[in-house]
Amino acid sequence: MKRVAFVAVFALAVTALVSCAPASDNPSGNASDSATVVNIVASTNVYGSIAEAVAGPHATVTSIIDSPAQDPHAFEAGARVQLELSRADVVISNGGGYDDFVDTLMAGAANSGVQHISAVEASGFTAEQISQNEHVWYDLNTATTIATMLADALARIDPPHATEYHANAQKFSSSVSDLSERVAAIAREFGESTVMVTEPVPLYLLAAAGLTDVTPHELSKTIENGNGVPPAVMNASLTLLRSGNVSLFVYNEQTEGPETAQLLSAATKQGVPSLAVTETIPDALSYLAWMSANIQAIEKALQ
Repeated sequence: MKRVAFVAVFALAVTALVSCAPASDNPSGNASDSATVVNIVASTNVYGSIAEAVAGPHATVTSIIDSPAQDPHAFEAGARVQLELSRADVVISNGGGYDDFVDTLMAGAANSGVQHISAVEASGFTAEQISQNEHVWYDLNTATTIATMLADALARIDPPHATEYHANAQKFSSSVSDLSERVAAIAREFGESTVMVTEPVPLYLLAAAGLTDVTPHELSKTIENGNGVPPAVMNASLTLLRSGNVSLFVYNEQTEGPETAQLLSAATKQGVPSLAVTETIPDALSYLAWMSANIQAIEKALQ
């Protein structure tokens, strides 16, 4: 998904919400006070889950988009989201055009002291790479970097718990390293495999697993942008699926439509294994459990 839509927020609505908000437990604004809990706001539950792992019991984490039942393409952020951002000590967003509503609403949130972590900036990918695929949470190295950056930010806000934050980040990073080893094992075993995707969402993970993306560029571009796939592009994609040269078909089930269904049907008839992915974490899973399940599904599909 290239962009998340937002609703313009009228200053009057925000002012009314803020005036009705309960007073802070810590009027001094000193987040390191023992009675204060750090407020973290994440654009999606992907980053919210990472925040929960690092912050532990010392923070409240609010994820703006928090369920696969929500279609990120149609998400609308309004005054309530801006209020959350105005109260945040730390904000974690994706960046790269994915969740522009965060920057837009923060501009009017009057929260100059907030520490803002951008996953795209943390990723180290080039502007060209991000223009092709901004879904950097499927890159395991980026998740580790975010955890480390968040621990540093929390330590600055809440020094008494700095050691705990850094220990939690290290524990998270160690678990991510275990996942990376599993991905490397897939690459060693199935490194000659090819994949077609409806959207570039999981491509960082699939590339780490050694799969070569053979998707017609115009196919994933038009589906991601919510545009109709040109008939010639659809025909070429169906022909490719039927050619026997695709090892795995992966689709984004959060934005599944008639064209995705047509491609999935062709893959099924051809005997091409298919795999559904999401942009946000399914209910009751953590980031680590979700990525573990994705990795297991990739391995199973290729066997």
